[in-house]
Amino acid sequence: MPKKVKQDLPLHKVIMVGSGGVGKSALTLQYMYGDFVEEYDPTKADSYRKKVTLDGQDCQIDILDTAGQEEYAAVSFFIMREHVGRYLRRGDFREQISRVLDDDSVPFILVGNKADLANSHRKVTKEEATAKAAEWGCPYIETSAKTRLNVDEVYTELMRKIRARKESQENPRPVRNRCVCL
Repeated sequence: MPKKVKQDLPLHKVIMVGSGGVGKSALTLQYMYGDFVEEYDPTKADSYRKKVTLDGQDCQIDILDTAGQEEYAAVSFFIMREHVGRYLRRGDFREQISRVLDDDSVPFILVGNKADLANSHRKVTKEEATAKAAEWGCPYIETSAKTRLNVDEVYTELMRKIRARKESQENPRPVRNRCVCL
């Protein structure tokens, strides 16, 4: 019986970056498994892979869920070099990532998680976040891992941005083969 040839699917690599306790893991677990976990141990770094359909095309998403604690910052930045898409929760991450990667064109999405909480519990107002996203030239999306508000939309939008970046970096003209006859 012939073996099935595994189809190579496009792979979109995403890294979750942000301060500790902002809900990076909760968003990731909600997206991956449709599950909201109220309490869990702080993440050191976890990786997840899932086959998804993006605009009618099968692909894979690889999500690296990093720790928000400072002691893991060096590991996070080392791993960031291998990932194309990034999530942000706090302003200084954007500048650090751009510096480490020496690339201002990395796809970013600014995510305001815990939208289910009352406005009085917000650390950053919607207006402040919208202004920061405009300054950075990236989308701002409010989410709730608890209610699943905009969880799929964030990952879908980020994969679209990653795909567009990959397509823009490809050589638009085919390279002509040259041959020499002796």
